[in-house]
Amino acid sequence: MVNLIVELSKYIMIILFAGYTYECFSVLGRKSKEKQARIFARQTALMYLLHLNAYVVIFAVTQEFAQILFYLAQVILITVVLNCYQIFYPKASRLVINNMCMLLMIGFIILTRLNETKAVKQFIIVTISIIITLLIPLLIQKLKFFHKLTWLYAAIGILMLGIVAIAGATSYGAKISFTIAGITIQPSEFIKILFVFFIAARFSASVKMKDLILTTLVAALHVLILVVSKDLGGALIFFVVYLVMLYVATRRLSYFLGGILCGSAASVVAYKLFSHVRVRVIAWRDPLSVIDNEGYQICQSLFAIGTGGFFGLGLYQGMPGKIPVVEQDFVFAAISEEMGIMFALCLILVCASCFLMFLNIAMQIKNLFYKLVALGLGTVYGFQCFLTIGGVTKFIPSTGVTLPLVSYGGSSVLSTLIIFGIIQGLYILREDEENEYGSKTGKRKKQSAGKKKKKETGFDTEFEKFSE
Repeated sequence: MVNLIVELSKYIMIILFAGYTYECFSVLGRKSKEKQARIFARQTALMYLLHLNAYVVIFAVTQEFAQILFYLAQVILITVVLNCYQIFYPKASRLVINNMCMLLMIGFIILTRLNETKAVKQFIIVTISIIITLLIPLLIQKLKFFHKLTWLYAAIGILMLGIVAIAGATSYGAKISFTIAGITIQPSEFIKILFVFFIAARFSASVKMKDLILTTLVAALHVLILVVSKDLGGALIFFVVYLVMLYVATRRLSYFLGGILCGSAASVVAYKLFSHVRVRVIAWRDPLSVIDNEGYQICQSLFAIGTGGFFGLGLYQGMPGKIPVVEQDFVFAAISEEMGIMFALCLILVCASCFLMFLNIAMQIKNLFYKLVALGLGTVYGFQCFLTIGGVTKFIPSTGVTLPLVSYGGSSVLSTLIIFGIIQGLYILREDEENEYGSKTGKRKKQSAGKKKKKETGFDTEFEKFSE
């Protein structure tokens, strides 16, 4: 009976997730608010049904009553989040909220399957993070001085990265974190947000050559400290974010191409200097030749994805535990093995939907500072998803970056929820801008119509006098 439940559930989950994913893109072509509301309601229903389906399987396999309580706690949390946004931020993007909740639910499902203890920790972290970040859209709306804190962003970022480089704990060859009162913190996850605000503040103020040089030097210092810490995945994210923001702010393709050339040269130098970079490149080029050592992780990842096939093996039917660090860096491989490539493709499309929404906000918001902030945060999110999925599938060398909102990790979850909170705040600002512009346009039209009517009335009166 359990095998039948598991077998049926994997197809049901794919169908539900495919329906949800379709709605992510169908809503973009709907102008009517009523039609959009119906789509979002369907998305919410599909999300809850997928979540329920997965936990029915988890309970059927484990026979643990605690899983029912854990499921109910998750349902309450997601319901509270959805309702809080509808009550306190009615102008917020429903698509971004739904996608955020869907990604969190998928994370809870796969982490419960992989490691129940870590799943519970993740739930606690998410709950605390949501409580913290619910205020962020309000702060973005009310506080108007974020563009003035330029050098404070840079000072905090460089100071924290420097502390990690000197006293941080080494993990897989890189210094990326430190522990305070038993809590492990990865500062680079938060500093990338400050980095985006710093670059946005600088470029919105001036893009003259002397200012560009100074901004580039400070940005390069961030990247250099990360390289010294051997956090090359983080350094790559900072570097790409800077290049994208530089190109959009200056519209000079030569700057972007020059940055790519410099980055390519730096990657060659990093390959020569750092042994763990060489290990990852060797594992990427020919993992089977070093399967007993450097290539073991990526080989197990590829085996898992291949074994799962299009429809997956079903929850608890695969062997994702053979992949080292599967809850963090290689969670996408575990999803592909047990839920199927079709499910994994839908997951990629949902992440792409978030990325497109971020860029849409960046294109439409009129304030240059916030436009660059939205662009930078969107690039952070999109590029991090690309690095994670690309590394797991051997498209690029593994960089040790987590999949936002899905992988296990406190700093990663909190920083991503902060990004989503900022984006919601910017979306509300954009809505306010459109309403203000619409009201001004309406007034101008009314004034124009009034003047036209007045002229017509005057002409008619004069015509009547002339006729008499």
